[in-house]
Amino acid sequence: MRKVYLDNNATTKMSKEALEAMMPYMTDVYGNASSVHAFGREVRLAVDAARAKVADFLGAASKEEVIFTSGGTESDNMALRGVAHALRGRGNHIITSNVEHHAVLNVCKYLEKEGCQVTYLEADRNGIVKLDELKSAIKKETVLISIMWANNETGVINPIREIGLIVKEKGIYFHTDAVQAAGKLPFELKNMNIDLASFSAHKIYGPKGVGALYIRKGTKLTPLVLGGHHEMGKRAGTENVAGIAGFGRAAELAKIELAAESAKLAELRDYLYTGITSRIEHTRLNGDLKELLPNTLNVGFRYLEGESIVLNLDMEGIAVSTGSACTSGTLEPSHVLRAMGVDPVDAQGSIRFSLGRDTSKEDIDYVLDVLPPIVKRLREMSPLYEGGK
Repeated sequence: MRKVYLDNNATTKMSKEALEAMMPYMTDVYGNASSVHAFGREVRLAVDAARAKVADFLGAASKEEVIFTSGGTESDNMALRGVAHALRGRGNHIITSNVEHHAVLNVCKYLEKEGCQVTYLEADRNGIVKLDELKSAIKKETVLISIMWANNETGVINPIREIGLIVKEKGIYFHTDAVQAAGKLPFELKNMNIDLASFSAHKIYGPKGVGALYIRKGTKLTPLVLGGHHEMGKRAGTENVAGIAGFGRAAELAKIELAAESAKLAELRDYLYTGITSRIEHTRLNGDLKELLPNTLNVGFRYLEGESIVLNLDMEGIAVSTGSACTSGTLEPSHVLRAMGVDPVDAQGSIRFSLGRDTSKEDIDYVLDVLPPIVKRLREMSPLYEGGK
């Protein structure tokens, strides 16, 4: 049976280059990066080298603006809670959107219990944050705006540069969850009005369990994890040296391959979308093809439940998802699709296809051969479907 992996927004396959970069620090080079002897100094050099590679990949002004974390979720927590606590004497208002990842939304709910006020901006029908509403939501107590760069479920890209200009005029901190944007969109943080940005290694063919938070020089932040003086005093705990080394190598390769890989994936994504819409009736694109990550396609299949499609495709060797991997196991319709105004029944029948470095045209052809009969068979069993009427 052919195996086709189209769930790269959940995680990518770690590259052999990233694994090779990790191996010495899981075997012979085992010192603690905080130790002053030769064993520790050797490891510290590796951490510093990886930090420089990640900083270069992100377009940071210096490597000191990159703090290593355990992943995107911790980075989001560190940014939101860190700023809220550091600036509580100046204001207690945070602005975010209703299509954010739960790593942001649940932190905002937590901060509300601590006395913060949070405004949740509504996205438009394509899932893009409305700039007019953002401007109207800002008040003198606002200390932070957190808007994701690209949505993990739909791939829709927000107008981050425009938001940065709005924020700069007001003197408010701006955080973006850039986990899905990294490696797919070109950017240089030093030339943008972004104060904090979250990243995760396993979305760019690096290892799981390591990420980064970009913190622009001068940004005030209360540490989330207390203890020693690791990560320039911003995140205590012995560094995950092997993971950091793998992250550094993955970031290095992602920068080199970004342009060619994005062009290839966008072509395959469009080929998949055209194939689906030409072969299967009653489908809906959840998002906007003009403002979409090159690798992501979220399609709704009316009259069906997405889980049934996922399971049937899995039996044919094809891996896709109904949305965020972090919410798998719940029967609730996607909060992102609901926020976009998608009917709850239609939202239940939506599938996310997220392509990756190894995806080929032959893989897409196989999906287009397998998917139509699956949808046809499931619709014939669906009580919602009456010949498409």
